[in-house]
Amino acid sequence: MKRFRLLTLTCALFLSCISLASAELLALLNYESKPDQPVRREGIAIMDIDPDSSDFGKILMEIPLPPDLVAHHIFFNRDRSKAYITALGKSILHVVDLTRFPYRLRAIAVPDCLVGEDLVVSEDNRTWYLTCMGSSNVIMGDAVKDQPVKTVSAAEPAMATILYPHGIAIHNGIDRVLVTSTVKPDMSDAGESVTVLEASTGKVLSTHKIATQPSPAKSAPVEIMFSPNADPPVVHITNMLEGTLWAGVWDPQGKAFSFHQIDDFGPRQQGMPLEMLYNAKGDRLFVTTAKPGFVNLYDNSDPRQPKFLKTIPAAAGAHHSVLSPDERYLFVQNSLLNLEGMSDGSITVIDLKNDKVLGSIDTLKAQGFNPNCIMLLPNHFQQAGLRASR
Repeated sequence: MKRFRLLTLTCALFLSCISLASAELLALLNYESKPDQPVRREGIAIMDIDPDSSDFGKILMEIPLPPDLVAHHIFFNRDRSKAYITALGKSILHVVDLTRFPYRLRAIAVPDCLVGEDLVVSEDNRTWYLTCMGSSNVIMGDAVKDQPVKTVSAAEPAMATILYPHGIAIHNGIDRVLVTSTVKPDMSDAGESVTVLEASTGKVLSTHKIATQPSPAKSAPVEIMFSPNADPPVVHITNMLEGTLWAGVWDPQGKAFSFHQIDDFGPRQQGMPLEMLYNAKGDRLFVTTAKPGFVNLYDNSDPRQPKFLKTIPAAAGAHHSVLSPDERYLFVQNSLLNLEGMSDGSITVIDLKNDKVLGSIDTLKAQGFNPNCIMLLPNHFQQAGLRASR
């Protein structure tokens, strides 16, 4: 029995050493063909993006997707055991169990959802909320069984409305979900507001104008995120068409949000602010702008009024971004919906320690593809090996 235990421990340590020696920085990138390609393709690439790796920029695995899905964003649940892929072309939400290999996509029918955009998961990992820009509603779903359970909508002329919802953020500590009113999918109309929901019930509570101009301002708030560790809670909002950054501050006594503008990208000759990213501590905020393609860095020590620090060049269509676990590198995916002038197709690699752009990963771009999202792949298998060695 002692020999068996010794052999088991030796094997666990051996596997642990292999895992550490072959440590990689893997990213999930869903991609689609550029408009000039004769055959349309979509898929999810697993790519090594570690600048120090011999496999840097290589696609290690691909998962094909239906060519008419128009897969959009990738989101994780709270323990990062599942990935959800939203779709603009079909009323389907895909889920992937990241703890089982090989990875398999399971389609979840969401018939009330047209143009599925963003998804968030409650802090107890039991409920997801999906914004549907084409049907102007939010779908609440069971995050354990992964099936829709409730459709939330609110049409005008009510005081609180859900119109062209895109961005979504949740804070269960105050029982609130906030969604942005962005644009009609054919771009013929734009919103100018953020709507507040009660997270536990889906009840629509209030709608707030997020624009400096008189209505109809058409500012198109696009993304919204709660700043980590903020007390009281604070959300940040990117106004896509107005080109501004806003904040919403929670009032614990009045149980309501107040909103104000933080920054204007116009004087820096930037337009189309899109995604936001925070470091682990929450004292740094990164905001991408798609035209002509930059990352803006802020000191977020006071989330109510982040201070602009500097601009870092990316490429046309600068969109989603991720930080390496040690926060030395920032990776920026450069593509927005195959739109002309905002779809470079590369991934910009930025060395934050030395404040310089190292270069770009052109793997997908060279094959005629545009990446639509980038997320770091959780390595549950390596983590399991490390636990076994302890």
